[in-house]
Amino acid sequence: MNDTLLIIEDEALLADELRRRYTGRGWEVLVTRDCSSASRLLIDEGLDPLVVISDINLPDGNALDLLEKVRSIKSGGEWIFLTGWGGVPESVRALRLGAFDFLEKPCEMERLDVVMEGAARSGRAQRKLRDQTNNAARRYQPEAFIGHSQAARRVREMLAKLSAVPLSALIITGETGTGKGLAARILHYTGARRDSSLVELNCAALPRELIESEIFGYEAGAFTGARSRHRGLIEQAAGGTLFLDEIGEMPMDLQAKLLKAIEDRKIRRLGGEREIDVDLQVVAANHRSLAAVVAEGKFRSDLYHRLSVFCLSLPPLRERKEDLDELVPAFVEEFNVKSGKRVRVIPEEVWLQLRAHHWPGNVRELRNVIERCVLLSIGESLPVQWLNIETTLLPKNATDNVRLTIPLDGSMSLEEMDRYIIESTLQRHGFNVTATARALGTTRETLRYRIQKYNLEIPSARID
Repeated sequence: MNDTLLIIEDEALLADELRRRYTGRGWEVLVTRDCSSASRLLIDEGLDPLVVISDINLPDGNALDLLEKVRSIKSGGEWIFLTGWGGVPESVRALRLGAFDFLEKPCEMERLDVVMEGAARSGRAQRKLRDQTNNAARRYQPEAFIGHSQAARRVREMLAKLSAVPLSALIITGETGTGKGLAARILHYTGARRDSSLVELNCAALPRELIESEIFGYEAGAFTGARSRHRGLIEQAAGGTLFLDEIGEMPMDLQAKLLKAIEDRKIRRLGGEREIDVDLQVVAANHRSLAAVVAEGKFRSDLYHRLSVFCLSLPPLRERKEDLDELVPAFVEEFNVKSGKRVRVIPEEVWLQLRAHHWPGNVRELRNVIERCVLLSIGESLPVQWLNIETTLLPKNATDNVRLTIPLDGSMSLEEMDRYIIESTLQRHGFNVTATARALGTTRETLRYRIQKYNLEIPSARID
């Protein structure tokens, strides 16, 4: 399909010359003589040209007014203005309205060809970005948080409400793998900032010396190796959303700098001398309660209160196992499409194991399990032998009917396994520290240390 060029020109000879020239270059060319005809094509009939070549002074109006009207509704392609009566005010207004270029008549056709090539490249890039944004907007709706449980319905309702209001910041909490990244994308792509960028950073994934330069950017020469200017993530997210995952891992000095940036809506690149205005929404996420991290003295209370305009808590999968009925078929279908498999049947034995598992890695663990099973399937049945979720851990001196199951598929870190074992054993012993320590074959002092380390909630009456 050829790219569409719309020509708005009342001079018949010039319009015909442009039509012949660009039809011969593979364009689908449409010509109109006035603003009303162009408005009917662009607005009433929904024409979406890649490039528009237009005169400014037309028989029934000013094409700059038409551009302003079109821009208020949709993109409308890249506009190139040709005029014999243009001056500085018209050219300034054209560029402010987003016109690609402003050329005076008579214009050499070779020069117009060069401008057309640049406008076409820019138009295609913008169209690709717009299509990606539209696809993401369709994908990341509240319904993407799958499940029919009361907990899942409550999350969807809150996501729909939050996306409808202009929040400057909010916090999402939930265990690892509960879908915090998904919730952040839903909030962005269903909110007022959907047409701007969503920029994501996992604060636990970068070393201390790189986080500051990544978030705030830097000027050339700011430090050894800084050969050119780098726009930080806050700048890149201007007008859109900055998603900071595991924000509790951010160093304290950077927390103060982030707070100032959010409060003042200004940043300064490392090595920079001027402040840059930024307007963005900040979504922060953490696998632990940030209030608890504040209480431990590891997170600034002023930043916490600035971010906590609203706090959204995501439930673990073990508290909504009825949602497996929807999650499992959805993941099976996803990986069928990606791998070309044709899994259609989920045996009852598979369902029994899935429902009996504790899912310490939550939805991420489930997704990994289903991906493995689909990829290794042979026929239309989901193979039970590849579930690998029945790993038995027997504490010292434990009886055979007391066991914990954990995944060994990489969905849990060693520290997460340690926390899960301690928390589950405490629950089974009614939070009796002495009995729990005995069951785990350790001392009460060691157990108390780990309880504090993992910030486990223990009833005060049972802590001794």
